[in-house]
Amino acid sequence: MAHAAHTPQIAYLGAQSTLSPLAVVALRVAVTLTKWSERRRTRIHLANLDDHLLRDVGLDRLTAQREANRKFWLM
Repeated sequence: MAHAAHTPQIAYLGAQSTLSPLAVVALRVAVTLTKWSERRRTRIHLANLDDHLLRDVGLDRLTAQREANRKFWLM
């Protein structure tokens, strides 16, 4: 997933003692919104995969639809 590539940078920013409490909150909000956006985008793409591609990733249509229909704020 793309968010894993940003993990070291986010950890670095979060560990900085110079960040104000407001900046920390803003960073957490930005990270949360980014995760939600990625989940929404990937679930939309999952819903549009054909059966051949679903078999390639080891999913059946029902499982893929269940995952695609989940709310983006749920893991």
